[in-house]
Amino acid sequence: MTSILHDYHVHTTYCDGKSSPDEIIQEALLTGMNKIGFSGHSFVSFDDSGYCMTPESTRLYFNEINSLKIKYADEIKIFCGTEQDYYSQKPDLNFDYLIGSVHYVFKDGAYIPVDGSPNGLLNNVNQYYHGDFYSFAEDYYKNVADVVNKLHPQIIGHFDLILKFNEKYNFIDENDKRYHDAAISALDELLKTNVPIEINTGAISRGWRKNPYPSMEILKRIAQKHGRVILSSDSHHKSTLRFDFDVCEKIVRGLNLELVDIF
Repeated sequence: MTSILHDYHVHTTYCDGKSSPDEIIQEALLTGMNKIGFSGHSFVSFDDSGYCMTPESTRLYFNEINSLKIKYADEIKIFCGTEQDYYSQKPDLNFDYLIGSVHYVFKDGAYIPVDGSPNGLLNNVNQYYHGDFYSFAEDYYKNVADVVNKLHPQIIGHFDLILKFNEKYNFIDENDKRYHDAAISALDELLKTNVPIEINTGAISRGWRKNPYPSMEILKRIAQKHGRVILSSDSHHKSTLRFDFDVCEKIVRGLNLELVDIF
C-alpha cells in the first residue's frame, strides 16, 4: 500500500486515455486519493495517430476539468494540466501545471515517434539513421536536455522514454558509451534546473517494462546530484492510478531521493 495520495500524470478520453475524467475522479475517491491532476497530451500539428488532443478538444478538456474542480471541491483537489510535447505550440490556456516531455525526434523533415510501436521505431531508425540507434538516442537526449528551457514545465516527463521497448527488443545497449554519455549529459543539464523528474510507471502497467522510468543508473545519479523526483503513473485507464507507487516508494527510500509534491 502506497502512502502517496496523489497522481498528476493522468490521461483521459480527450486524448489516448480509456476513461473519462469523471470516471477517473470516482476511482480516485474510491481508492482514497486526496489530489489528482489531469495531463492531456498537448496538440501537435503533425500527429496522425490521434494520440493527442486537438485545439478544439483541448478547450473542451480545459473547461470540463475546471467544472469538475467545482463539482468535487469538498471531496478531492483537482488540477488541470497538460503533458506538453517538445514540439507542441505554447498553450494559450491557463493550465495549473505542465509536464514537459519528448515524444519525437525531428530528422530529415520527419517527426519520428519515440514510443509509437516497436516495429515503427525500428523501421524509422533504419530509414532515417541507417539503423544506428545510438545516433537516434543522441538526438533524442539533445531534446530532453532542452525540455525545461523550452517548455518551462513543473515536472519532467519520462526521462528515458526511448527505452520503452528495450526490455523486449534490445534495440540499445544501455552500457554503450555513446548512449551513456548522451543520457548523462541530458540529465546533468536538467538537474541544474531543480525541476522534479518523474518516476513513471506507465510502461509497467502497459506491459512493456518491469521497472519504471528512469533507469536505476539514472535514479542513482539523481540522488548523488541531489535532484528531486515525483511519482507518476502515466495512467491511461482509471484502474492504473498510482500504479506500483508502493514499489517506487521503496526505490526512493533505498536511494535516499528527495520526493516532492508540486502542489
